[in-house]
Amino acid sequence: MISDKVLDATGLACPMPIIKTKKAMNEMVQGHVLEIHVTDKGAKADLAAWSKSGGHELIDTAMDNDILKVWIKKG
Repeated sequence: MISDKVLDATGLACPMPIIKTKKAMNEMVQGHVLEIHVTDKGAKADLAAWSKSGGHELIDTAMDNDILKVWIKKG
């Protein structure tokens, strides 16, 4: 998956991955893709809900060892 920016939120507990994702998205232009790396177990559902409520598109998720990778396109 091609991304325009990568956010490392590994080791952070809720709500920090969402806060850092929001900050990173605010710095991006519409249509660009943010790749987020998280280890918090609740982050998958949190990021999906945040994306939907913010008008963004959750493109894909994948596990890489113990790291969840999430790709969100800015809406």
